[in-house]
Parts: sequence; structure tokens; C-alpha cells
Amino acid sequence: MSVDSSPHPHRVAILVYDGVKLLDVAGPAEVFAEANRCGADYRIVLLSPTGADVGSSIGIHLSVDGDAESEHSPDTFLVAGGDFYPRTAIARDLIDATNTLATRAARVGSICTGAFVLAAAGLLDGKRATTHWKVAHQLAARHPTTHVEPDSIYVRDGTTYTSAGVSAGIDLALALVEEDHGPELTRDVARHLVVYLQRAGGQSQFSAPLQGPPPRTPALRRIVDLVTADPAGNHSLTELATHLNVSARHLTRLFRTELSTTPARYVELIRFDLAKALLDQGHNATQAASLAGFPSYESLRRVFVRELSMSPTVYQRRFGTAHRADAE
Repeated sequence: MSVDSSPHPHRVAILVYDGVKLLDVAGPAEVFAEANRCGADYRIVLLSPTGADVGSSIGIHLSVDGDAESEHSPDTFLVAGGDFYPRTAIARDLIDATNTLATRAARVGSICTGAFVLAAAGLLDGKRATTHWKVAHQLAARHPTTHVEPDSIYVRDGTTYTSAGVSAGIDLALALVEEDHGPELTRDVARHLVVYLQRAGGQSQFSAPLQGPPPRTPALRRIVDLVTADPAGNHSLTELATHLNVSARHLTRLFRTELSTTPARYVELIRFDLAKALLDQGHNATQAASLAGFPSYESLRRVFVRELSMSPTVYQRRFGTAHRADAE
């Protein structure tokens, strides 16, 4: 985890354009603004390809601070999404602005279909990425060298970040704040905004786990990515160790040192998150157990009782709807 101790403001440049999704802009911006109230020092600038103000997806106009050329040293550069993509080709000036800002920024990211802009600029070639679940297959088809993870809400590949649909921009911004300032400040931000610091499930359930900053060890980062991308796969200790060509003892030591857990417990908790989301979707408990990779319903039930002090069935009955009984 790298905590930002720079005396200078951390500049966050967000590239917008006509038709940009307003929440793709406002969600992350509000996270950074709230982080400032908690002690961070982010400076948010809105940029458009030409420097002209833009109209958002709902008709609200956004006043921008300039064009891409006017921002010389952004620390973080984000491209917001819009309903036009991938239905239409990416405009040349948007691609040029993206490349200009990406070459100057320390880290680059996208929200929702902003991934199509990054990809059109060649910034996702050979990298892992995600976007809104409805168009993930189109991103993969258009850019075959990009490894698209359709069920992830947030993907980091080096200094390049992509996030899933709309509100996932909030998750991504929280993860970036945590990288800069650590979990305590970020937890305060999430509480103030009344959002989860880590949401459970995958995009197929419209939310996914943000595991925070990746482990320091590259080998362990590969394991974390592998398990998160496919919770139901074969992730026994032997299989994971073989995947890295290390001993089971060494892999266990890595997990205990960096994640304060065991490989088996980590896999179990990822599957637990997925099972909760499947129950939220309407799958019954037996289906959720199978799809999430649990060997049986009983093994799923034991984890639910341990973690939530209730069975999967009770959980589904209690949390299966957002409609409040006391509001009726």
C-alpha cells in the first residue's frame, strides 16, 4: 500500500464529452471531494477534448476547466463512460485527448464504457480490463488482445484501472483513495457517503468485491486475481501452489503474512460473497452453493452461520428486497 505523503495536491483529471454519463463523473468526483474533507488533498479538474463545456446524458451541462493540452501533470487520469459507446465509433479528438493525458498521468482509469475509449487509444492492448457487463463481450470482440473480465467490478493491470457500470466508478475511486491514503481514511469516506467500502459479488449481481490495494508480492497478486475472476474454479492449496510453481507451505506463508488468512479461508470468503449475491439475484440456496463453488449446500450453510449467524434461506428472506417493510 502506498500512502500519498506529497505536499502537493493530487490532481485528478476526468475527461468528459457530450453525452457523458453524469454519475460516471459525479460519483468518483464526490469520493475524492469527501476524501478531502477527511484529510486528503485532491484537486479535481474536468477536461473535454476541445475545452468546450459539454452536455451530460441527462441534459445537465458540465463546465470544464480546459482541454487535454492544458493539463500538464495529472496524477490520476480517468475517462468517464457514456451511452454512445460502444454504439458509435470513438471520436478522433477524444482518442487524441486520451493519449495526451495518459502519457502525462501516473495512473490511468476508466469508468463503465470509458474502457472503450482507453481501448481505442491502444491503452488496453495486452492488458486485463472490465466494463459494463452488457457490453463486455463487445469490448472483447473489438479488442481481442485485451483480456476482458466481464464479472469484475474493478480491474487493475499495472497503473491502468478499469471499472464496471456506472456506480462502479465509486468503488474504483475508493480503491484509488485507499492506495493513496490507506484504509482508515477510506473507511471514513465510505461511511460518510453511506456506501460499502467493499461490495460483495460480481457484475452478474451488479456489484463485486473490491479487495483494496493488491498484495505486494506479484505471485500472490496473480493468485488473488485468479480466485476473484473464477470463484467456482479448482482453488485447492495444491492447485494454487502448482499454478505459481511454489510449495504449499510457501504459499500459505505468503497469505498469512500479507492477508492475515489462509488460502483456503480466502477462497471460501470469496465464494461466500458470490453466494450472497446469487441469493440476492433470486437463486435458491442449493443453486447458489453450486454456482459459487461450494461442494454442498451444507458447506455453504456452515459459512453463513459462522459469518452472519443465519442460514442462507434466512438471509435471502431478510435481504432479498430493498423494499422496507416499515415504509408500507
